[in-house]
Amino acid sequence: MVKVSGWAYAANMLVKAAALAPFNQVTPITSVLFDFHSTLVDQGDSESWLNLALARAPHDLQDPDRQELLAFLDRIWENARVLDPQSSRDLNAGAHARVFHELLAQGPDVDPALANALYETLLDTWRAYEDAAPTLAALKEAGIKVGILSNVGVSIHHVLEREGLAQYIDGLVLSCEVGSVKPDTAIFQASLDSIDSTAAQTLMVGDSGHDDVGGTALGMRTLVLPRTRGTNHGLAVVVGLVLASR
Repeated sequence: MVKVSGWAYAANMLVKAAALAPFNQVTPITSVLFDFHSTLVDQGDSESWLNLALARAPHDLQDPDRQELLAFLDRIWENARVLDPQSSRDLNAGAHARVFHELLAQGPDVDPALANALYETLLDTWRAYEDAAPTLAALKEAGIKVGILSNVGVSIHHVLEREGLAQYIDGLVLSCEVGSVKPDTAIFQASLDSIDSTAAQTLMVGDSGHDDVGGTALGMRTLVLPRTRGTNHGLAVVVGLVLASR
């Protein structure tokens, strides 16, 4: 069997999803699943991340080397799809750390102690979009079940608590805890089970036209909000869609 990756892999998954999707009756949306990174939380700016790492591992880093590293860190995960097309990094912490350091090695030279500090502070700059908590609160007020479905190789439980989002969540499914990654339908089904819902009743909200569309093979409505810069992600549209479905 010939394996495909990158954009060819994404296109192949979309074609399969379209072919497998059932024809459901139109029903009101009674539950919403959210991706986490770049959907509910922003990863923050690379300068804040680097400063946190330098506080742990002091290093003489002057311009232009600093600026070169900042530019690289800002987009470090964009090469992950090429380096790790099957998303093994999201199945366990060991693989996640390995892929991170392999990605980091593709950029400017980084002192090993600083490289470790960058990984250790990776989640410290993740901040909820300003419209994340209000959106989740509005959904809960409307009686909507809310779940999070995330491809992530490390625990994000503490981030949910720190950012004030945990109180709104009825179910949380992480790839590293269930052994499956989006767009595999298995992890979407696990997430539906976690909130006791069905695909026909559920809206999936994410930022990736590759990972977050896997639920369409189950008949799940899907909204893709491309990645944005800034404190607001336009999440209010989710509430509008849910209410309109009624």
